[in-house]
Amino acid sequence: MGVPALFRWLSRKYPKIISPVIQDEDVDIDGESRPTRYEDPNPNGELDNLYLDMNGIVHPCSHPEHKPVPETEDEMMLDVFAYTENVIMMARPRKVIYIAVDGVAPRAKMNQQRSRRFRSAQDAKDANEKKAAELKEMEKKGEIIDDAIKNKKTWDSNAITPGTPFMHRLADSLRYWAAYKLTTDPGWSGIEVIISDASVPGEGEHKIMSYVRSLRSSPKHDPNTTHCIYGLDADLIFLGLATHEPHFKILREDVFAQDKKSYSLQDQLRMTDIERQELKDKKTPFLWLHLNILREYLQIELNVPGLSFPFDLEKSIDDWVFICFFCGNDFLPHLPSLDVRDNSITTLVTIWKQILPTMKGYLTTDGYLNLPAVERLLAELAKKEDYIFRKRYEDEKRSLENQKRRKLAQEQSSARSQNAPNISTGKDKAPLTPNQNIPLYTTSGESVGIKMTDSEMVNNSALITKANEANKSIAELLKQNLQNEINKKRKISNEEQEVVKESVEEVVEEEDDVLVTSDPEDSSTEILIPKNEEIRLWEPGYRKRYYETKFHTKDPQKVKKIARNMVQKYIEGVSWVLLYYYQGCPSWNWYYPYHYAPFAADFVNLSELKIEFVEGTPFRPYEQLMSVLPAASSHNLPDVFRSLMSDANSEIIDFYPEEFPLDMNGKKVIWQAIPLLPFIDENRLLKAVQSKYDQLTEDEKFRNTNRSEILVLGRSHSHYPTLVKELYEEGKDSYEFQVDSSGVSGVAIKLQSFDRSGVLRLPVKQLEGYRHYPDISNRDFLMVEFKQLPKSHAKSMILSGLIPHLRRLTQEDKDSILYGGTNFYGRNRFSPEENADFKQYIGPHGKSQYLPRQGGYKAFIQIHSDEAKGHRHGIYHGGSHTETEFRRGGGYHQHGNRGGRGGYQGNQGYQANSGGYQNSYQGSYQGGYRGGYQGGSQGRYQAGYQSGYQGGYQGEYKNGYQGGYQGNQGNQGYNRQTYNASKSGTLPMKRRHN
Repeated sequence: MGVPALFRWLSRKYPKIISPVIQDEDVDIDGESRPTRYEDPNPNGELDNLYLDMNGIVHPCSHPEHKPVPETEDEMMLDVFAYTENVIMMARPRKVIYIAVDGVAPRAKMNQQRSRRFRSAQDAKDANEKKAAELKEMEKKGEIIDDAIKNKKTWDSNAITPGTPFMHRLADSLRYWAAYKLTTDPGWSGIEVIISDASVPGEGEHKIMSYVRSLRSSPKHDPNTTHCIYGLDADLIFLGLATHEPHFKILREDVFAQDKKSYSLQDQLRMTDIERQELKDKKTPFLWLHLNILREYLQIELNVPGLSFPFDLEKSIDDWVFICFFCGNDFLPHLPSLDVRDNSITTLVTIWKQILPTMKGYLTTDGYLNLPAVERLLAELAKKEDYIFRKRYEDEKRSLENQKRRKLAQEQSSARSQNAPNISTGKDKAPLTPNQNIPLYTTSGESVGIKMTDSEMVNNSALITKANEANKSIAELLKQNLQNEINKKRKISNEEQEVVKESVEEVVEEEDDVLVTSDPEDSSTEILIPKNEEIRLWEPGYRKRYYETKFHTKDPQKVKKIARNMVQKYIEGVSWVLLYYYQGCPSWNWYYPYHYAPFAADFVNLSELKIEFVEGTPFRPYEQLMSVLPAASSHNLPDVFRSLMSDANSEIIDFYPEEFPLDMNGKKVIWQAIPLLPFIDENRLLKAVQSKYDQLTEDEKFRNTNRSEILVLGRSHSHYPTLVKELYEEGKDSYEFQVDSSGVSGVAIKLQSFDRSGVLRLPVKQLEGYRHYPDISNRDFLMVEFKQLPKSHAKSMILSGLIPHLRRLTQEDKDSILYGGTNFYGRNRFSPEENADFKQYIGPHGKSQYLPRQGGYKAFIQIHSDEAKGHRHGIYHGGSHTETEFRRGGGYHQHGNRGGRGGYQGNQGYQANSGGYQNSYQGSYQGGYRGGYQGGSQGRYQAGYQSGYQGGYQGEYKNGYQGGYQGNQGNQGYNRQTYNASKSGTLPMKRRHN
């Protein structure tokens, strides 16, 4: 989900990043029409690799909002097949399809999952009660309701969690479907399908990023590979940028399409089979989000002149991604003063551009924080916090007043339309009854209706009109107005204050994966406003009131301690998130232990903080289920665990409250409220859950194991004969293969459950109205366990050999960013360019801008050599910097105020105990056979067996600089286990001593 409203904000601010997907059904061949085939040219542009974040498909297929709900889980699985095939046909990748389902998540994500699932269970309960009430009302009207419909409960979407029977069926179904497509569709002949189902730990999108980092670690990786990821989560934008693969785009359903309609229970019950089928067949609009064009925008937006070091777009993008984390993410609450809807990203970017010229480097480097620089950023934000809160209050007050005016106008308009027959058209006969607007008089001049003078009629004309429209007497309204005047004189301040606090957002937006009303004037959504606000962020003293109210203490020392602990954990949090995005999960067990975030003004003396992570191990599936599910969803668990969630004597019963408070926390709609659920005590939970393991059946034990990814390929694939020979004819347990034209490298391991002489059958029921899925001979495809090759330390850089895309932005677009243009905030919805040919802007265009080779990381030796020729950014010193360590066993450490030198220095190299940048299957980073950064003692820069970079000690470069990646003992290369990060956030180089 990531940052709420991010997609909408970006698509308005940078409109050219969005284009509609062309969904062609038929093609014309020599005057004859035929259905589109997979192998046909893609009108959206050609693509190499497609990555599917499957939870973004499973959710809309299992409980759709704008189509009839599937009757059974079998129907859900078949809908998943159809939806997935539609998505793949739009993208039509030619090399790799990576299918990722959310597995066991890190503890940091479980807090959010727990909140969502407890709320989901409550929503399901409310839906069942609403359904029962609707059915009862229909029966009162004489309608006959089938007992099967009355007894059917709302499907529990909490089943979409690793370890449930539903997810096990989904894994089997995806394996079957991949094999079916590989054996029946000729267009899939050269495709490799990698399935990372729910039994593989990790969130789906982060498993995808891990795979991309694995590709980039190979010296044979083609930097011009075109990538696409499908999903609804806004954080896919950040993740795509974090890969530093420019040819990257995102495919997503247009959840803001205007023609979508939600169907009530009565709508669905009265729907005919034909109408139901038409809705299923109705095309859903999809959009492309082009990250290469977003990079163009950011190159303009983030350019800062007058730096003491060269502008680096890749590091600038990393900083942009990082500062967006403060506006919200899946792991931390956003800072109180920041919200995307308040244009907070622009506020942070402006601050970043102001302070960057005064610093010696960027906020981040390769996923590691420069804490002194982060403190500078937040200190500047703290200066604006008071103004931000006051302005937000004034905006919400104005919004409330506008809403009241609109509501009054709507009521008046409705009243006029109801009284339309009483309005004269000029041809009516004289009225026979008195009207308070036009009173009647007798022939002697006596008033028949209300007795008012002409001046009174004029002064009270508005009141008379309102009385007529509301069918009330003028006397009643005069009395009411008089009472209102008396109340005003009494100064009922408390009530007035409550009204002012009832702020209303102009546009109610859910997270990016939920449809919302985009036009506030047409919205009938009930806005729930928090009453009795005690904090009053717009008034002085709000920080004190914030902590006293949220943590129920007025002790100044306790408040100070709580605030400091929150800062410690929050800095740990942003450090964790950044590493998670750029290097992989730094700790499976860390989490943020608060429901709220501190203020920007609280982030002081960050150099005193010690940031430490221990990698740990992921939970097992049942352990996660017990951490995130409410008792109402216990049917998704084996029987032995259910009493732990419902028995009053259970040792962990306090983890599963049936009712829990919701803190609106200044928000306006109920879904934005914070569920105040107790945090899970890991030790208590694991002790209780693991005590039941010996009571599990064999099938239940199998569902509780974390497993590896699966590689599926057809007989016509180039790897098929090699893998069959190595694994089955020669009897090897595993075989390692390198990147070739398919773009995949890894280790294939014989899958014990795959019998080559067997048959693969559809694991769900065949249903009428769906495609027939036949049995598949295992001889026609191959299914093996797949392990990615070890990844090198990810670098935020463009790889050598990249051919850039054709530039999309015009000078007018650039000027609009630099000098301001159309006020995009006033638009309710972005407007993609319907007729623009985006195909020409996809993929490489022209010649490579980097030499001398394709693939792998750029030669740092060449960088240092260039810097040695006089660039002032080659060496600089930092008075203080942070020391960062990543230990394989002990985890990640970051300490402040260490002093010393920072920056990339031409005469210093990466330090290694006894080797350079090694890259072998066993986990070392070794050059030579597979390439990589390897140093020798020969004193020269060599290319390895497969074009790897080897840097030996060269004595000196031009201008007396020494450098290189030295691989033998005594020389110094890159040490993965311990390194220092300078104030600039870069990896400091150590001088070699003879």
